[in-house]
This record gives sequence, C-alpha cells and structure tokens, in this order.
Amino acid sequence: MSNKLKIAGAVAAALTGTSAFAGGHLTEVSFGTNWVAQAEHGGFYQSVADGTYEACGLSVTILPGGPQVNNRALMFADRIQFHMGGDLLQGFSAAQEKIPVVNVAAIFQKHPQVIVAHPESASSWEDLKDLTLLIGDNGYQSYYQWMIAAHGFTAEQRQPYTFNPAPFLANKEVAMQGYLSSEPYLVEKEGGFTPSVFLIADAGYSSYATTIETMQKTIDESPEVVECFVEGSIKGWYNFLYGDNVAAMELIKTANPEMTQDKIDFAISKLKEWGIVDSGDTETMGIGVITDTKVSDFYNKLVEAGVLEAGLDYSATYTTQFVGKGVGLDLK
Repeated sequence: MSNKLKIAGAVAAALTGTSAFAGGHLTEVSFGTNWVAQAEHGGFYQSVADGTYEACGLSVTILPGGPQVNNRALMFADRIQFHMGGDLLQGFSAAQEKIPVVNVAAIFQKHPQVIVAHPESASSWEDLKDLTLLIGDNGYQSYYQWMIAAHGFTAEQRQPYTFNPAPFLANKEVAMQGYLSSEPYLVEKEGGFTPSVFLIADAGYSSYATTIETMQKTIDESPEVVECFVEGSIKGWYNFLYGDNVAAMELIKTANPEMTQDKIDFAISKLKEWGIVDSGDTETMGIGVITDTKVSDFYNKLVEAGVLEAGLDYSATYTTQFVGKGVGLDLK
C-alpha cells in the first residue's frame, strides 16, 4: 500500500450510506504529518477510518512524514492544504520570515517532550541539575535555553544526543531527552527498568504541540473546508481516545509496518495519563483549543530565554476562529 491513505479507498464500504458520499461530491484535501504513522496521529486516522471527514464533505489524504520528507514545504508550495505542526515555535519562526502560516488547532495541549532519567538518580525535576543531560541540537537551541533561563540548568552539563540510548543505559549519572510515548517505552524494553520521566510542559514549557497548520490563503478562500477539517479532526481524537479505535489502528499499522500494537497501546496510555490531548482548557472548550493567554505566555518565555527577540507580531501565527466551541465533548 502506498503511503497515501485516501478515504475513498480505505473505507469505501463505510461511505456508502453517508450524505456527503451520496451527494456525489467530496472536496479533496491533503494533510501532511511530520513523522511516520503512529498513535500520536491517531485522531486523524480515526476520522479517515470512520467517515467523520466525509460527513462534512471532505475526502482527506494523509501523507505521512519521515526523515526524508518535508510535507511543510509542500504546504508552502500549495501542493497540500494542511500540515501537522510541531509546536508554536515553528509558527513564530515563520512569522519572522514573513511566511503566512496559521495554526488553526492545537491537538496536543502539552508538549510531549520529556527528560528521562534512571529512577535511582532523579526523583524530581531539580535532581536533573546534578546529571549530564543528552540533548539534541534542536532541543538545545529551543527548550533547553528555556531550561537554562527558567530553571538554572547549565550549558556545560549538556552533551549532544545522537538518538542512541546506549550512553544513557550504561551510565546512571546521565539523563536524556525523549518523547513521552517513545523513549520511556524503549528504556523499558531495552534497559529492563521503568525510568523516571519528567514532562517539560509540567515544568512550565507551555507550548502547544501537534498543531494543525494551514496557509492564510486557505482560510481566506475556503473557511468551510478549514472548519470541516478541524472539527472532523477534533471528533476523531475524541473517538480515538475514548471510542472504538480498531480501524484507525489498523490504518496506522498498514501505513507503518514497524508500528506494532504494543507500541500503539503504550502511546495511547501515555497520552491519556499525562493529559497531552485532553486536559486544562479542553475540559470545557474541547480538544484542539487555542487561547490568546497561552500563546502569549509561551512567546514571553521564549523572549526571556533569548530564543526569540521581543517585538515579534505573532498574532497572525494562530487563530481561535475554528476551535474552543466544545465540539466533540459529547463523544467523551
């Protein structure tokens, strides 16, 4: 199967009775993810699998990302309509370069970046200051600068992370960066122990993550398409987390044969346990919500950390137009 998953092919049988399908017209749009198919993309695959997107008139193609794939560039070139953003920093960077990218929803209310440590070496965030930290170059230039400014970590204790956990597993005085649903699982499998896990969001790194990005032109010309995709994705995430997600999981495993069921189960459990998708503002406003307060808070933290210059007009990097309406709360 190709890495393109079209609703028409994936769930043709399920479409037969829907009003959108019966009407004979579905607007085709493409959504590029920022990595290979995995549970962290589950809500989008859910709405492909159960026909939620077609219900409001969209035929959605999911284009998985990967190490050699730049789906964001395809959106810039007007070849796809939507892209899965990383965090708010990407939008701020686009604003600096005068690129009209807009975050229209924030699926992850908490950034899933973590620091992983041996349990006997760190039982608190403060304990991490006594350890060598393996942090990649991108992380060092962004969230680690915030860790230095806000919490007193040092440049000297950081060592480059090469995405090889061996140095961490071999040395209890070393901690490493990770993704909540990835490195902790890897440590449990390869190291044979459950690590201490520290979510940087819970220490104050207040960026949204796994956003839905589109170009301002798309909002201006096709607001109904944006609304349908955003609301369809929100419903998909509710159904993926709290409903029957078997068909979505099968689509993920088909798109990425290396994604096994145990990895998916682990990821879903962590997304729920740590409130990555559904916590805080979402409890009353719905999954995907973006607030002015949280965006400005994160921007100010990056300015204080020296990651961004003051005075950036970041207001055009996001909109609250399509979220915060309580869509999907009835599905929980």
